[in-house]
Amino acid sequence: MDTQTYDMIVIGAGPIGLCCAIEAQKHGMTALILEKGVLVNSIYNFPTNMTFFSTSKLLEIGDVPFISHNDKPTRSEALEYYRRVVDTWNLNIITFCEAQALQKLQGGGYSIQTPKGTLKAKNVVISTGFYDTARMMNVPGESLPKVKHFYDDAHPYVGKKVLVIGAANSACDIALELYHKNAEVTMMVRGSEINSRVKYWIKPNIQNRIKEGSIKAFFETTIKEITESTVVLQTLTGEVILENDFVLAMTGYQPDYKLFRKMGVPISDDAQKKPIHDKETLLTELPNVFVAGVIKSGMKTSTYFIENSREDANKIVQFIASN
Repeated sequence: MDTQTYDMIVIGAGPIGLCCAIEAQKHGMTALILEKGVLVNSIYNFPTNMTFFSTSKLLEIGDVPFISHNDKPTRSEALEYYRRVVDTWNLNIITFCEAQALQKLQGGGYSIQTPKGTLKAKNVVISTGFYDTARMMNVPGESLPKVKHFYDDAHPYVGKKVLVIGAANSACDIALELYHKNAEVTMMVRGSEINSRVKYWIKPNIQNRIKEGSIKAFFETTIKEITESTVVLQTLTGEVILENDFVLAMTGYQPDYKLFRKMGVPISDDAQKKPIHDKETLLTELPNVFVAGVIKSGMKTSTYFIENSREDANKIVQFIASN
């Protein structure tokens, strides 16, 4: 494989990972991006017809204008935009190439083991986001093909009995879309009500559909088992067995802690479980290994977004350039 020692290797080809490579290039540094999936893999795995909550202006990186048909762009427009960013900056990216291990080299720098061979870098930036690592329910039957932790499109579920697990924005949005596409939708919610942070234009709609019985909902309920044709719920009044074709488990996502362990990056031992790092430089406890983007906050995944993480690249490169 490549024998070059790069000034920076970025793990993760999401928007913030791209930012880091662009900033490195601006400072005359060589940069390579490793991505275990596709370019902007998290965005690619968003629902097909999704529209961002952020405006296109807030999603811009690398001084490349993001022009969309409406104020808030679609998933398709975002994918096209970040492809254009890569072309504009001629970024060096290896997709479908997972970082498997990090080893410190004598004299400084690191080697990164991948399925395609070993790469070397003076500095490493981990910017892997969290959306492609689902929080598992750990119940019998969760591995069945009918159970999905990512939602793509309503079409496969038309006329089917679908259980949507969760009560946040994604779960409510999906339940409403499936209802309007003539799926038989049931929601399962661990708490006593729809999440208080659900967007103001979604919350009344889902509450009204539940109230009128168009969407059935079980609150203060957990799932006990999933079978090929049923789901078993534990409600306040006892066990309920529902006929079921699909389970859409919108249970949230988390950073790839398996990767942190492989890389040897220490994690805080509190509930937040964030990678330990300096807030100003984003340097971890490993020399010349940085974190960038949403993974900085660990399990508090609603803390950082593209718009408030874009400056991470500048912080990291400024620190590298001054040392």
